[in-house]
Amino acid sequence: MDLTELTLYEAADLISRREITPVELTQAHLRRIEQVEPKLNSFITLTAEAALQSARQAEETLRRGGYYGLLHGIPITLKDLFETQGVRTTAGSKIFAGHVPETDGAVVQKLKAAGAVILGKLNMHEIALGVTNDNPHFGACRNPWDLERTPGGSSGGCAAALAARLCLGALGSDTGGSIRIPASLCGVVGLKPTRGRVSLRGVIPLSWNLDHVGPMARSARDAAILLRAIAGYDAEDPYSVNHPGEEYLMTLKKGVSDWRVALASDAFFTEADTEVLAAVQDAARVFIQLGAHVEEVPFPGAREAAQANGLMVTSDAAAFHRERLQNRPQDFSPDVLQRLQTGAAYTSTEYILARHAQTLLRHQFERFFAEYDILLTPTTPIAAPLRTGEDAVERARQLTRFTAPFNLTGLPALSLPCGFTREGLPIGLQIVSRPWAETQVFQAAYAYEGAARWNVRVPSL
Repeated sequence: MDLTELTLYEAADLISRREITPVELTQAHLRRIEQVEPKLNSFITLTAEAALQSARQAEETLRRGGYYGLLHGIPITLKDLFETQGVRTTAGSKIFAGHVPETDGAVVQKLKAAGAVILGKLNMHEIALGVTNDNPHFGACRNPWDLERTPGGSSGGCAAALAARLCLGALGSDTGGSIRIPASLCGVVGLKPTRGRVSLRGVIPLSWNLDHVGPMARSARDAAILLRAIAGYDAEDPYSVNHPGEEYLMTLKKGVSDWRVALASDAFFTEADTEVLAAVQDAARVFIQLGAHVEEVPFPGAREAAQANGLMVTSDAAAFHRERLQNRPQDFSPDVLQRLQTGAAYTSTEYILARHAQTLLRHQFERFFAEYDILLTPTTPIAAPLRTGEDAVERARQLTRFTAPFNLTGLPALSLPCGFTREGLPIGLQIVSRPWAETQVFQAAYAYEGAARWNVRVPSL
């Protein structure tokens, strides 16, 4: 058995039944990393020795009769903006290259308490402000399906590592699509939860107003397992919301029979590659076969939401990095510096109007879900583009088109594979629902995944 081919849930089941050990599972992934990582450059910092030590501790706990749950002994990776005690946290930036936190961030603490084994810190677009993962400081990360193409970003290392079977789960961050875009381009699952569902404490910010933390995995169930571990109110995080938790795994298999499903069909959401649109239409037909009522409908306000999100992201980033932007502009890469300078140049009136639009559009989007259980859209308008030959800022504008509206409004949104192009590149389907409805999003994703089976394909490396 190749242990790296297991899903997180399958590996957890084998560990719980003592059929494999955490050390065996960790060693298998470290061997896979040694074999494949030189092609991908998905890691910034690999913590192999610490991971093996954690695996030994997990094994010893099992030997003594202890068991922490489904993440016990499971190899997990982190985007390199989650603060980790004693391990550098760079945010993909030259400026933070020597930053070694004294404590773990909130979600890292939760993963460790659940018995997870942290393999290391993953490559990302510099300071999370971009979607190509062409990082000039730590090297470009590559897409496992085609090494000449981008994995997306900014959580590109997470998606690439998952698709290449280097880990069983990952944590990313999402401010304009940075979990869902790479999930789409690399053919894995990525969830941006409801804003406030997961603590941001100990995460290097991009935007105080739009950042989200979420799970990335190779199946909807695996992502649900990760979210269950990291979700919950954090009294020390001012952006955390005290909302009742949910048991995401209990309802996974209930299906979508008689659900009202909206398929976005207006000009904004149909401005996409024909292969992408065809795959999403096919996905809608699968939902019909599963017993749902699918209706093609316009989803007004998305264009305005994407524009307001883009303005706020760059403005907030410029505010957070204001001293570094003033004192060390040469230490930012050209595309990131350009976006920071653009954000700094917006007027207070422009920013206030964007915040006002955020309030109105959040209200409008939430009212939409009074009529529908979920919304289906493409995750990205194109499959993974080539790494070279296009302007990175313009590419970001294109790839964030369908994801950014739901950062602005804070709604839960998940990407999962729904097909492949003629060139063999993954296509992503985005499932969106009302605030705090992650249970429904997972339920829909699980039902579709089981019927379509796109997530079982593996890139050849």
